[in-house]
Amino acid sequence: MKLYHYVHCPFCVRVRMALGLLGIDYESHVLPYDDEKTPVELAKKKMLPIFQWSQGDASNESLEIIKRLDEKNILKNEIVETPLFKEEVEELLAKIGSQVHSLCMPYWIWTPEFNEKSREYFQTKKEVKRGPFHKLIQNRHEFLDKLELILTDLEQELTPFYKSETMTIADIAIASHLWGMYIFPEFQFSPKVHQYLQEIRKQCHFDYHEDFWKEKI
Repeated sequence: MKLYHYVHCPFCVRVRMALGLLGIDYESHVLPYDDEKTPVELAKKKMLPIFQWSQGDASNESLEIIKRLDEKNILKNEIVETPLFKEEVEELLAKIGSQVHSLCMPYWIWTPEFNEKSREYFQTKKEVKRGPFHKLIQNRHEFLDKLELILTDLEQELTPFYKSETMTIADIAIASHLWGMYIFPEFQFSPKVHQYLQEIRKQCHFDYHEDFWKEKI
């Protein structure tokens, strides 16, 4: 089985975390962000992650991929169809994503995931929605203040996982959206949120940087 993904993408991180938790072997393929041909050939549109199953078919909806992988329903995937996820978690993810993307996009493009061509492609595409990256950096304190309020509210719901004593698909979704902040200069999560994220990392055997440094074959 093969996973086509971007390292920075939270929806891709979701699937990587689930694969690690479930102990499933797969081939990792990090695509250049400007590669439009490969995802269109595999899944008819430029959207990652794309998971190619052993049967040959491919899926690119992260939650559907995880549900199919999680045959024993360890992550309680039925939560996705409840108000807890459809309303609370999705609203939380939208709030987190708005701040994290504005803060981290100008830094993600300088990781080993990008080369000059894909960096220019990514920046040009994302600046249409969010504005010039240099302006995002100048306004970082505004985004950081908003994120701090979101995380303060999140802390109240960790028992120790999100409204649960055990990890669920909700935690995979939340953690994957927050993980990019570890790359932001001088940012630190509160001890409680950091512990929450690190416990998920531990259970999922997750290494964000694994594909940056693996040997090229």
